[in-house]
Amino acid sequence: MLKCTINGKEVQVKPGSTIIEAYMKAKENIAHYCWHPGLSIAGVCRMCMVEIEGNPRLQIACNTTVAEGMKINNTSVKVKESVEWTLGFHLINHPLDCPICDQAGECGLQEYYMQYGKYEPGMAEHKVTKDKVVDLGSKIVLDKERCILCSRCARFTEEVSKTNEFGIFNRGDHSEIGTVDGMPVENNYALNTVDICPVGALTSKDFRFRQRVWYLKDFDTVCNGCSTGCNIKVYFNENGLYRVKPVYNEKVNGYWMCDVGRDVYKFADRDARQVKGLRNSNNQVSQDFAGKIALEVSQHLNSQKADSMAVVLTGQYTVEEYKDFVSFFKAKGVSQFYHWINNPDKLNDFDGILYRGDNNPNTKGLAKTLADEGIKVKPWNELFENVESSKVKTVVVAGPEIQKFYPDLESVFTRLNKADTLVWLTPGKNDLFEKANYVIPTKSFTEKNGTFVNHAGVEQKIKKGVTVVSEALTLSDASQLFSGKTAVGFESNVSKGHAGATL
Repeated sequence: MLKCTINGKEVQVKPGSTIIEAYMKAKENIAHYCWHPGLSIAGVCRMCMVEIEGNPRLQIACNTTVAEGMKINNTSVKVKESVEWTLGFHLINHPLDCPICDQAGECGLQEYYMQYGKYEPGMAEHKVTKDKVVDLGSKIVLDKERCILCSRCARFTEEVSKTNEFGIFNRGDHSEIGTVDGMPVENNYALNTVDICPVGALTSKDFRFRQRVWYLKDFDTVCNGCSTGCNIKVYFNENGLYRVKPVYNEKVNGYWMCDVGRDVYKFADRDARQVKGLRNSNNQVSQDFAGKIALEVSQHLNSQKADSMAVVLTGQYTVEEYKDFVSFFKAKGVSQFYHWINNPDKLNDFDGILYRGDNNPNTKGLAKTLADEGIKVKPWNELFENVESSKVKTVVVAGPEIQKFYPDLESVFTRLNKADTLVWLTPGKNDLFEKANYVIPTKSFTEKNGTFVNHAGVEQKIKKGVTVVSEALTLSDASQLFSGKTAVGFESNVSKGHAGATL
């Protein structure tokens, strides 16, 4: 390890580390646009100027490696004047339209302007105007005149997605970011370029102008869109959920996430949710509290023989829920457990970056739980045969949260609904479910604590960040109610729903 001093603070870094990495380790602020820890070094923005003791010239921190005993600072008047002049050049053609810019509140240019700028521009020339609101396909909008040519997006598509859509075209003050032959940016990692754009030149169509960022709260969790389990941050306020962005995890997803995973919040938001429990009696559908429906199911289960019941599990719940749910039915003597695999032909697909064909966050956790309980799942087709022959009279399904990943949902539901009694637990709504005998709304991944085990066997904890459907149950809650027991304080859920809903 090498010792160096950052703004008077002694830090140890690995040999080969750059000065900007030392600043990050020392948790000292340093201005930068083009440097990103997940990309190669470009050294084009010239904002990360530092002063090194014994060196008469300022250096850029992103492309200068630390030497033993270096004493570095970026707090001197000399450095501040340099950054201020550099910022002035970045602002020559950038419109200061922060009040209407979608990036306001999380814009590097805006932040540094407040820190170093706040001065009258010295330029007599008019700003060079460039194309605005350039459509780059289904996901991204480009505002060329906001771009400061940091080249992060171009390096991302060259080094990470390897799709090479972005480039810098023309020369001098007519240089501008664009895509090759105006092609759309439709790769499955495109929205990472929006995340890393420091100035609002690239914005997401999905999030654009829907909310100001300072009205949003956030919490960390794990994406439930596939078996990679990318670490993400979910943004929300009292009006709903608005977006997810990746959180760095060296062992799982690095700095990135895929665009498919960006949509997981939509399936947890209220518009997509089954809010009330349902019962269907002689084709008369009525609504009730989830807890009350679960107690009714409890009475039904107690009247059934164990060998006439079957349990269907999807890989979209937590390890803790599986343990409680499986243990309950095992204790009742049920032996018919089935694993509903949504896309068996693509289950092991992998795009080489992050996205996997298994669109469930916890397939491994389910398999491990069943193995720990000594349960061997039955062949999938056997379930339908047993339902049609009436060997199975009651089917209890822990259905998927993200229904679009289950293209056979309607056909599976229709075949299972031939049983005398179908109990369907799910977070998501679907008109189809009204045909089931009982529907119990369950909590989404944003509303509960638990563990997901990803494709590599990495266990990751998720924590409740927000309550969207207050009376929805976890599988653990449902298991407890199926047993006919209610814990202290749980009675309110049976008749009133959980208190403290935040949406």
